[in-house]
Amino acid sequence: MPITLEIHDRVAEIVFDWPPVNAFDTTGWELIPRLVEQAGADLSVRCVLIHAKGKGFCGGVDIKEMQAHPERIVKLNRDNYLTFKAIRDCPVPVVSALHGFVIGGGVNIAGASDVLIGAEGAFFSLPEIDRGAMGGAAFMSRMLPLHKVRAAFFTGGRVTVEEAHCLGAVEKVVPRDQLLDEARSFCAVIAAKSRTALTLAKQALNGLEATDPCHGYRFEQGFTLEMYMHEDSQKARDAFVHNKGQAAQF
Repeated sequence: MPITLEIHDRVAEIVFDWPPVNAFDTTGWELIPRLVEQAGADLSVRCVLIHAKGKGFCGGVDIKEMQAHPERIVKLNRDNYLTFKAIRDCPVPVVSALHGFVIGGGVNIAGASDVLIGAEGAFFSLPEIDRGAMGGAAFMSRMLPLHKVRAAFFTGGRVTVEEAHCLGAVEKVVPRDQLLDEARSFCAVIAAKSRTALTLAKQALNGLEATDPCHGYRFEQGFTLEMYMHEDSQKARDAFVHNKGQAAQF
């Protein structure tokens, strides 16, 4: 299976292994929230760890599918929303271990998580403005200051995990070969605590946030749909797929 769930020592690990770049099609985005909900509903679980195999954590949406089937945008939007909502609403803390590229929907998975641990050299990027879509600022805004988010959004540029660490978004930055061990060690600290205490703490912390990023993201998706109705959107996807004048995604 390209996305798996295993539970060990009160930690549920969700692993992305969707070659070549962990860019999920509609099937993948439908599966992720189910696995997160399954993990959170298991009363033996105290913490969820999301990590990935391959060159990077997540390449976002499968642009090739959207280029060939733009009519699937409504389903994709909904399953994206359900994915990020499932992570934020998970009863127990969710830790994401990031390496390589964290792009598009990957940024939102990270932004919906409770704690981030990054590998040296990893980066965040929201290239939607060059892909004929919108969305992602609500969850990036959960991690980074307003003007940093706008600069990244308008340019489709990158924010390194080192910079995100300096801004307080990433808890720890470690060498790539130490990432999984460090993330598991961090999760083990959480997993040693009372599930009741953790679930109450998660509810309290979510409730203290000034705004719910899930609502903001759903609002953003209306603009993605509007953008999809414009001819520039299809042109952007066609250019990406056929590599005409588009910068490489990674």
